Amino acid sequence: MSTEFRDALAPFHVNVEQDVLNDLHARLKATRFAADPENEDETYGLSTAYLKPIVEYWADGFDWRAAEAKLNVYNQHRLDVDGSPVHFIHERGKGPAPIPLLLMHGWPWTYYHWFKVIGPLTDPAAYGGDPADAFDVIVPSLPGFGFSTPLTNPRENYASMADRMQTLMTDVLGYQKYGVGAADYGALVAARLGHKYVDSLYGIHLAKDMPPAMFQGDRYWDLTGGQRTEELPDDVRARTLKFHETYVSHVAAHLLDGQTITHGLNDSPIGMLAWILRRWKKWSDRNGDFVANWPVDDILTFATIYWVTQSIGSSIRAYKNASLYPPTPVNDKTYVQAPASFTMQLGDAFPGVDTAEERIDIFKAGGGRFYADVRDFYVHKEGGHFGPYENPDFWIHDLRASFRKLR
Repeated sequence: MSTEFRDALAPFHVNVEQDVLNDLHARLKATRFAADPENEDETYGLSTAYLKPIVEYWADGFDWRAAEAKLNVYNQHRLDVDGSPVHFIHERGKGPAPIPLLLMHGWPWTYYHWFKVIGPLTDPAAYGGDPADAFDVIVPSLPGFGFSTPLTNPRENYASMADRMQTLMTDVLGYQKYGVGAADYGALVAARLGHKYVDSLYGIHLAKDMPPAMFQGDRYWDLTGGQRTEELPDDVRARTLKFHETYVSHVAAHLLDGQTITHGLNDSPIGMLAWILRRWKKWSDRNGDFVANWPVDDILTFATIYWVTQSIGSSIRAYKNASLYPPTPVNDKTYVQAPASFTMQLGDAFPGVDTAEERIDIFKAGGGRFYADVRDFYVHKEGGHFGPYENPDFWIHDLRASFRKLR
């Protein structure tokens, strides 16, 4: 670690100013709830009937200071990395030879969505595991998200984020080699690391096999790529339509009108909550019980992080920036050269299949072609888009098993 970074690596504690919380409380109390007829099944989007009690609890029952105490259990830092603020958890492993593991979230995640896996990964013995599997765990807020704000570089995308993560892990923390676990937009960052910085990696472990050219091309805003569904086989058509209904709306809005919706989301806590909660609810395990699996205090902890950091707009811009400033490949090899493993949940709406065999076939025919060295491919029935939060036990197992072979 250089002297420059050693001097800057002071402890960071989450401590939101009381006037920010007072302002949030006043805005919540003044909420004007929308009329919402005939929307019990949420055909029109997140319902007022569902949202209203959560907002009322946010105003009068939710204890942010108690949430802060949970956030501050972890050793955290925040510093400038190549011109952008980067906040991160850094928990040392307890074992004979821990290796560093960088865990990256996506949108609309926060770094805290990883909290269920941190303890078992750093201290396996305390959770019935083998100390030889211990990791030093590093969990950043991606630039533009959470406490990695305000952005000084408005052009941040997955490629620039990969550069910052490489600097964080090697120059700031002094690791010569490290592993990566990532999901959603973080998987794009990880794939870029596996392309550009392969010599620094033990390997990468992903929850998504997204193509590196995602959000690019003439239809950068369209997850369907102009696909027609009318003549598809009935089963393929049904799951394709489900995928479209689940994911298309936010991608199109973020890429075509990100700042337009930001004006409302940054000013209205209920508007911001509705936008991201709709995604948490609709993207979670399609076979699970959202109310049971997502406690309201967790939901409001995640939402409050977005609100108090005013990061909703800068997090959304990561989409358009991937289109506006596409990275240049550093070589003409298969895009990801680093050893790559995967953990997939069949509860995810994408690709909406019901068996591990179907999921593997889709990987081989699609995203798998961008990975030169696929090692492990785990498929679990339980869990949706937010695997490390929804299904932490399987993620802990899979990360340990995959990196055990790469240490």
